[in-house]
Amino acid sequence: MLKNYFKIAIAILKRRKFFTFVSLFGISFTLATLLVLTAFIEKIVNDDYPDRKRARSLYLTGIEENGPQAMSSSAFSLDYIQRYLKTMKTPVDVAFYSARAGTNTYHAGKKIGISLRYVNASYWDVLEFEFLEGKPFDVQQVRNREKVTVITEDLRRQYFGEDVQVVGKFIEADNQQFRVSGVVKNVPGTTYFFNADMYVPYSVTGVTIETPPTYHDEYSTAMFKGKVQSYQGEYSAVLLAADAGSVAAMQTEYKNVVARLKPSDKMFDKVLSYADYYPDAYLRTGNMSKPLKRWVYSVIGGFVFLLIFLPSVNLVNINLTRIMERSSEIAVRKAFGASSNTLVYQFIVENIILTLLGGIAGILLAMVMLYIFNDAAILPHVTLHLNPVVLVIGLITCLVFGLVSGVYPAWRMSRLAIVKALKA
Repeated sequence: MLKNYFKIAIAILKRRKFFTFVSLFGISFTLATLLVLTAFIEKIVNDDYPDRKRARSLYLTGIEENGPQAMSSSAFSLDYIQRYLKTMKTPVDVAFYSARAGTNTYHAGKKIGISLRYVNASYWDVLEFEFLEGKPFDVQQVRNREKVTVITEDLRRQYFGEDVQVVGKFIEADNQQFRVSGVVKNVPGTTYFFNADMYVPYSVTGVTIETPPTYHDEYSTAMFKGKVQSYQGEYSAVLLAADAGSVAAMQTEYKNVVARLKPSDKMFDKVLSYADYYPDAYLRTGNMSKPLKRWVYSVIGGFVFLLIFLPSVNLVNINLTRIMERSSEIAVRKAFGASSNTLVYQFIVENIILTLLGGIAGILLAMVMLYIFNDAAILPHVTLHLNPVVLVIGLITCLVFGLVSGVYPAWRMSRLAIVKALKA
């Protein structure tokens, strides 16, 4: 029976080629867009290089003070990290890092754009970078304010050339000479917490949190001695727990830390900061009290709904047109004893076959789109690909798509009167 339905479906598709093209294009384009979107989201959420201890980590992206008529937010100061993060009992380690800073360097008459981050020594223990040569700088080098750096393989190639050992050599950035300590594998652009071209000790910027300030102005000395609250600065942080089971306790401890904070100015009456799991931290930017998570989920959900709903309505209309064209065939089959249930089943199966053909075309189109995206290198070091889970979701989407868009036309067909259909 299914074999006959398949033959009938193919014959119907060949009969009206324009309608068939419109139907298949709508299905395939919809599915291809969903597959590409899913692949991109999967890359953002699940790509764990160099953050392979994500199950044991919480991410702190900033702090906010607000009041009735004022609000101020930024990343953390070194003073805050020293006084509140490093004194927590649950974390076994604390890594902190600055936002990417852009600068230029010149080598052999060539201008090279560089993004760099200032990090602490624990950065290399909390995160697991893949070193292609050399090693990270250590705590002692940070305390000594040594001008050392870890660079990526891309920067090594651009600055020094192909297949060159560069550990011990010097590279200029931000008008300073840094000795290369190690070279790491490139970090994907989607991992924007951690990707950069160069990583240098935060201590080369001035004050460290291990030693008093070398410049002795009144405010810096008071800040170091704890007489002045200084929450806001340039650094984000990662808290590492001993195991995954301790993460919830670590999050609770940080909530208690923030609850005890006093505003740094009379214009503020509340201090907000959160230790988030990775997906939440990725979306907590800007206003701490209004994270982007709900908005982003709503936008993605609305986009997916429209992407499925509009082609479904279009396919329903096309199917109705097809059925009305086949009214004589339906009437004859009813006259010879075919039940409404049999006809409904046939038309739903035909529609599912149509959507599955569109699904196969959609998968092929998605593969082409991903190939073009990867080849164009729109996002640095990001390679999108389809995985089995995504493909299964796509096929299920096709089945649901075919079922939903075929039920109403099939129901309309089942109610068609034989005499009226024969006269059509």
